[in-house]
Amino acid sequence: MASIGHAVEFQDYFPSMLEGLGTQGFMLELCNGFRLLMDSDKGLITFESLKRNIVLLGLQEMRDDELVCMLMEGDLDGDGAINQMEFCILMFRLSPGFMDGSKQWMEELSANEM
Repeated sequence: MASIGHAVEFQDYFPSMLEGLGTQGFMLELCNGFRLLMDSDKGLITFESLKRNIVLLGLQEMRDDELVCMLMEGDLDGDGAINQMEFCILMFRLSPGFMDGSKQWMEELSANEM
């Protein structure tokens, strides 16, 4: 696996977004983020769609091997792409604030689905 040449710092806005938007509103925003990055024909985030849309994330300086590492980080089923569920899981894993409050958030989400 290639190593990433430079560290990228992310500000974790997700907990405050969740608080401001509520559970359903936040999930809609995550889905919108997925759709911005996905290949519309395949319904997945592929290497090509990520490379094409990377500027939306402010990461246009990333090398191809770094993009491949990003895909591998989120690709749980090993198909070489990221589906919507994998994207949401990846977003949770990348957010320390989500990890702290994940049990409460999941209980709220489950209650809203009933």
